[in-house]
This record gives sequence, structure tokens and C-alpha cells, in this order.
Amino acid sequence: MIYRIKITKRFLRACVLTLLVGFSLTTTAQNVQVHYDFGRNIYSSEQNDRQKLTITYETFKADNLGSWFYFVDIDVRNQGASGAYTEISREFNLGRQSPFAVHLEYDGGLNLYGSYQNSVLVGPAYNGHSADFSKTWSIQLMYKQLIKSGDKKALPGVQLTGVWGITFGNTKWTFSGFADFWTGYIPEWDTDGQKKGLVILAEPQLWYNINKSISVGTEWEISNNFIYRTGNSDKSFYFNPTLAVKFNL
Repeated sequence: MIYRIKITKRFLRACVLTLLVGFSLTTTAQNVQVHYDFGRNIYSSEQNDRQKLTITYETFKADNLGSWFYFVDIDVRNQGASGAYTEISREFNLGRQSPFAVHLEYDGGLNLYGSYQNSVLVGPAYNGHSADFSKTWSIQLMYKQLIKSGDKKALPGVQLTGVWGITFGNTKWTFSGFADFWTGYIPEWDTDGQKKGLVILAEPQLWYNINKSISVGTEWEISNNFIYRTGNSDKSFYFNPTLAVKFNL
């Protein structure tokens, strides 16, 4: 049986809000997203135990030095909440007008099958935007250290992250997302998750902004070597779409 490790990245809001509020202001923003997942319907024989809902809570705070960002994803099945994954990051701006920053991050969580393997990341970030801030982007190149957990070995690696955000249609539409490429363990049962390789995860999102408080849209999780698979399965690529609603608090 195959199930999904929920390791989403939510760097977009941190990057966008940092740019919008500037480097000298202090602000806080938070939202809740509810995603109905169709992955178990598309891959009924492989992801029949995949969560039906994912609830995401995000908090962002900018200050004079940079920004804090935190999120937690909660996976929900028929039995109730079945897993929680969190990321906490801190960015330090390298100068008031500089597009460069230092990015520090911790990732980890728990699910029905045990714990996710914790990791810490550090590296430079480059943030940019168009003149009217309708287009924003960020590129992060980080050293990633997986922490030993039970029989899962510690593994050093590298992660490249690209983040983008485009607002159009008189601010009624937002196309945003991220793409991650990192070296790590390819999750396979027959190798106990210890096979090394390149892991890819991208989650583009399209939102229709009903007003400043509520948006509806979709997220497309596109991955390779990311989802646990059984020893008799050679499938590594998956496309898992959602329907979603977002509430800005």
C-alpha cells in the first residue's frame, strides 16, 4: 500500500509579504486553507489510503531584520486527523535594499506510521519583484541535513527551491507556487527508505480571490521519488490535484 508524505513548502507567502511590506515594517499575516484531495481517486490501487482533506495553517511576521514563517499541515482521513507536518523558517535580510537574505529552516512532523525524518536547512535566498509587485519570485539554494531517526540514517544534501507569485485580472486571480529539488532518500519499502536519489516536488496553485478574506482555487501536487511505494511498484511520478478554499484571518 502506498501513502503520501505531506511535505509541502509554503515559502511563497513569506517571500511575497516580505517584499510587499518592505524591510523596515513589522506586520503579521495568517491564513487557513482547506484542500479536498483527489489523489486516492486518480490512483485508487496505489493511494487508497491517501488523506481526503489537508488543513493548512500559516503565520508570517516581518520585522526590521527579515521575517519569520511557520505553517502546519494536518492530514484528515475518515478516522480523523492522521498526521501533522510543520516547517519553521527565519530569513535575515542582507541590507535594507538588498535582494539577498540568509534562510534558516526546520522541518518535521508525525503521522500514523511514525515520525517524519526531521531536517534542518540553511543557505542564501534571492528575492525579487516587478515594479508594481504583481509578479514576485524567490530562489533559495540550501544545505539540507536529515537528522538520524530510528533506523533512518542522517544524510547531508542540497536543496534548490524556486517560488513565484503572479496576480492578474484586476487582482481577482493569483497564480502561485513552488518547485523543490533536493538530494535525499527515495521512499521505498523494500529499501527501508534508505535509497539515495533526487526528489522533486512542485505545488502550483491557482486562486480566485472573492474578496480580501476568502479565495477559492486548486493546488496541483506534482512529484517524483516523493511518495512511498511498495517493493513491486516502479512508479515514481504522481499528480495529485485538490479543490481548496482559503481564509485570510
